[in-house]
Amino acid sequence: MERLSILYASALFDLALQKNAVDDFLRQAILLRDALKDPECKRLLEHPQISAAEKREFFNKSFEGQISEDMLGFLYLVVDKNRIKYLFPALGMLISNIEHRNNIVTAKVFSASPFDDAQAGALKTMLSEKLNKHCELDLKIDTSVIGGPYIFVDGYYIDWTVKKRLSDLTTSLKEHRN
Repeated sequence: MERLSILYASALFDLALQKNAVDDFLRQAILLRDALKDPECKRLLEHPQISAAEKREFFNKSFEGQISEDMLGFLYLVVDKNRIKYLFPALGMLISNIEHRNNIVTAKVFSASPFDDAQAGALKTMLSEKLNKHCELDLKIDTSVIGGPYIFVDGYYIDWTVKKRLSDLTTSLKEHRN
Protein backbone atom coordinates (compact mmCIF):
# COMPACT_ATOMS: atom_id res chain seq x y z
CA MET A 1 0.00 0.00 0.00
CA GLU A 2 2.75 2.42 0.92
CA ARG A 3 4.49 2.06 -2.43
CA LEU A 4 1.51 3.30 -4.46
CA SER A 5 0.88 6.16 -2.03
CA ILE A 6 4.51 7.22 -2.41
CA LEU A 7 4.26 7.04 -6.20
CA TYR A 8 1.08 9.14 -6.23
CA ALA A 9 2.53 11.72 -3.83
CA SER A 10 5.79 11.91 -5.80
CA ALA A 11 3.97 12.35 -9.10
CA LEU A 12 1.81 15.15 -7.66
CA PHE A 13 4.86 16.82 -6.08
CA ASP A 14 6.77 16.67 -9.38
CA LEU A 15 3.75 18.09 -11.19
CA ALA A 16 3.47 20.93 -8.66
CA LEU A 17 7.14 21.77 -9.17
CA GLN A 18 6.82 21.54 -12.95
CA LYS A 19 3.84 23.90 -12.99
CA ASN A 20 5.40 26.22 -10.41
CA ALA A 21 2.25 25.71 -8.32
CA VAL A 22 3.63 24.20 -5.13
CA ASP A 23 1.68 26.50 -2.82
CA ASP A 24 -1.54 25.86 -4.74
CA PHE A 25 -1.03 22.10 -4.52
CA LEU A 26 -0.38 22.40 -0.78
CA ARG A 27 -3.56 24.40 -0.24
CA GLN A 28 -5.59 21.95 -2.33
CA ALA A 29 -4.13 18.85 -0.66
CA ILE A 30 -4.93 20.26 2.80
CA LEU A 31 -8.45 21.18 1.66
CA LEU A 32 -9.04 17.66 0.32
CA ARG A 33 -7.51 15.90 3.32
CA ASP A 34 -9.59 17.89 5.78
CA ALA A 35 -12.84 17.75 3.80
CA LEU A 36 -12.63 14.05 3.01
CA LYS A 37 -12.00 13.10 6.66
CA ASP A 38 -15.71 13.60 7.25
CA PRO A 39 -17.26 10.20 8.09
CA GLU A 40 -20.03 10.67 5.50
CA CYS A 41 -17.48 11.39 2.76
CA LYS A 42 -15.40 8.39 3.74
CA ARG A 43 -18.46 6.15 3.71
CA LEU A 44 -19.46 7.38 0.27
CA LEU A 45 -15.97 6.95 -1.18
CA GLU A 46 -15.48 3.48 0.29
CA HIS A 47 -18.97 2.15 -0.42
CA PRO A 48 -18.71 -0.68 -2.98
CA GLN A 49 -22.18 -0.10 -4.43
CA ILE A 50 -21.60 3.55 -5.29
CA SER A 51 -20.25 3.70 -8.81
CA ALA A 52 -17.07 5.45 -9.91
CA ALA A 53 -19.21 7.84 -11.96
CA GLU A 54 -21.19 8.83 -8.85
CA LYS A 55 -17.96 9.34 -6.88
CA ARG A 56 -16.58 11.50 -9.70
CA GLU A 57 -19.78 13.56 -9.62
CA PHE A 58 -19.39 13.93 -5.86
CA PHE A 59 -15.86 15.33 -6.39
CA ASN A 60 -17.08 17.68 -9.13
CA LYS A 61 -19.88 19.10 -7.00
CA SER A 62 -17.91 19.25 -3.77
CA PHE A 63 -14.72 20.86 -5.07
CA GLU A 64 -15.78 22.82 -8.14
CA GLY A 65 -13.61 25.91 -8.46
CA GLN A 66 -11.52 24.93 -5.41
CA ILE A 67 -9.07 22.44 -6.90
CA SER A 68 -7.14 22.26 -10.14
CA GLU A 69 -7.78 19.91 -13.03
CA ASP A 70 -4.60 18.09 -12.05
CA MET A 71 -5.82 17.41 -8.52
CA LEU A 72 -9.25 16.46 -9.84
CA GLY A 73 -7.54 14.08 -12.26
CA PHE A 74 -5.76 12.45 -9.32
CA LEU A 75 -9.09 11.98 -7.53
CA TYR A 76 -10.59 10.44 -10.68
CA LEU A 77 -7.61 8.09 -10.97
CA VAL A 78 -7.96 6.71 -7.45
CA VAL A 79 -11.70 6.27 -7.93
CA ASP A 80 -11.47 4.69 -11.39
CA LYS A 81 -8.71 2.27 -10.29
CA ASN A 82 -10.58 1.52 -7.03
CA ARG A 83 -7.64 2.78 -4.97
CA ILE A 84 -9.40 5.02 -2.47
CA LYS A 85 -7.31 3.49 0.34
CA TYR A 86 -4.26 5.24 -1.17
CA LEU A 87 -5.90 8.67 -1.25
CA PHE A 88 -5.26 9.81 2.34
CA PRO A 89 -1.70 8.47 2.61
CA ALA A 90 -0.82 10.09 -0.74
CA LEU A 91 -2.30 13.45 0.29
CA GLY A 92 -0.46 13.26 3.62
CA MET A 93 2.84 12.52 1.90
CA LEU A 94 2.30 15.30 -0.63
CA ILE A 95 1.62 17.77 2.19
CA SER A 96 4.73 16.59 4.06
CA ASN A 97 6.91 16.86 0.95
CA ILE A 98 5.76 20.39 0.20
CA GLU A 99 6.04 21.49 3.83
CA HIS A 100 9.57 20.09 3.98
CA ARG A 101 10.48 21.91 0.77
CA ASN A 102 8.98 25.16 2.08
CA ASN A 103 10.67 24.81 5.50
CA ILE A 104 7.32 24.47 7.30
CA VAL A 105 6.78 22.39 10.42
CA THR A 106 3.61 21.67 12.34
CA ALA A 107 3.72 21.64 16.12
CA LYS A 108 1.23 19.37 17.86
CA VAL A 109 0.33 21.29 21.00
CA PHE A 110 -1.64 19.63 23.81
CA SER A 111 -3.11 21.62 26.68
CA ALA A 112 -5.91 21.34 29.24
CA SER A 113 -7.75 24.36 27.85
CA PRO A 114 -7.87 26.08 24.47
CA PHE A 115 -5.30 28.72 23.55
CA ASP A 116 -6.67 32.15 22.71
CA ASP A 117 -5.47 33.86 19.53
CA ALA A 118 -2.80 35.91 21.31
CA GLN A 119 -1.34 32.87 23.09
CA ALA A 120 -1.34 30.81 19.88
CA GLY A 121 0.29 33.66 17.96
CA ALA A 122 3.01 34.11 20.58
CA LEU A 123 3.72 30.36 20.68
CA LYS A 124 3.82 30.17 16.89
CA THR A 125 6.26 33.10 16.70
CA MET A 126 8.50 31.71 19.45
CA LEU A 127 8.66 28.21 17.90
CA SER A 128 9.31 29.65 14.43
CA GLU A 129 12.22 31.70 15.76
CA LYS A 130 13.71 28.85 17.81
CA LEU A 131 13.45 26.31 14.96
CA ASN A 132 14.28 28.79 12.21
CA LYS A 133 11.32 27.43 10.26
CA HIS A 134 7.79 28.55 9.61
CA CYS A 135 5.72 26.86 12.30
CA GLU A 136 2.04 25.96 12.11
CA LEU A 137 0.11 24.84 15.19
CA ASP A 138 -2.16 21.83 15.57
CA LEU A 139 -3.87 22.64 18.88
CA LYS A 140 -5.44 19.78 20.83
CA ILE A 141 -7.13 19.48 24.21
CA ASP A 142 -5.79 16.88 26.65
CA THR A 143 -7.87 16.85 29.83
CA SER A 144 -5.18 14.86 31.66
CA VAL A 145 -2.94 17.93 31.64
CA ILE A 146 -3.23 19.99 34.83
CA GLY A 147 -1.91 23.14 33.23
CA GLY A 148 0.61 24.27 30.66
CA PRO A 149 1.19 22.64 27.27
CA TYR A 150 3.34 19.86 25.94
CA ILE A 151 4.48 20.05 22.35
CA PHE A 152 5.78 17.71 19.64
CA VAL A 153 7.55 19.58 16.84
CA ASP A 154 10.25 18.70 14.32
CA GLY A 155 11.52 15.73 16.34
CA TYR A 156 11.47 17.60 19.66
CA TYR A 157 9.31 17.08 22.74
CA ILE A 158 8.78 20.15 24.91
CA ASP A 159 7.01 19.73 28.24
CA TRP A 160 5.85 22.89 29.97
CA THR A 161 3.12 21.22 32.00
CA VAL A 162 2.57 21.88 35.69
CA LYS A 163 3.05 18.15 36.30
CA LYS A 164 6.52 18.25 34.72
CA ARG A 165 7.51 21.40 36.62
CA LEU A 166 6.39 19.86 39.92
CA SER A 167 8.35 16.71 39.12
CA ASP A 168 11.46 18.77 38.32
CA LEU A 169 11.04 20.76 41.54
CA THR A 170 10.69 17.57 43.59
CA THR A 171 13.82 16.12 42.01
CA SER A 172 15.72 19.35 42.63
CA LEU A 173 14.65 19.47 46.29
CA LYS A 174 15.69 15.84 46.82
CA GLU A 175 19.11 16.56 45.30
CA HIS A 176 19.65 19.58 47.53
CA ARG A 177 18.74 17.59 50.66
CA ASN A 178 21.48 15.07 50.00
